[in-house]
Amino acid sequence: MIIFGTKGYLYQLAILTLVCGRCGNPAAHTLRKRVTKFTLFFVPLFPISTSHATQCTFCGAEQKLTKEQAEQLTAQAAGGFDGQAYGQQHQQPHQH
Repeated sequence: MIIFGTKGYLYQLAILTLVCGRCGNPAAHTLRKRVTKFTLFFVPLFPISTSHATQCTFCGAEQKLTKEQAEQLTAQAAGGFDGQAYGQQHQQPHQH
């Protein structure tokens, strides 16, 4: 008998101050990466899907991002740029 399946992993990449596109508050947003890996006998072998998103700590709204957008925000957090200015320029409504 072969036992296989998937397992999800959630990584917090950064915490940024952005203006939320849903509630309009300048609040901390967590930048997260979700990775789903294929498992064989409960051993994770390789990733089968990856997604990135930010979540507002004030209202809980989550916004999906592309890999490039996530990399840009990660670099911005590491470089010490003001994330609030980025959030004001790219204000978008919350999408499910």
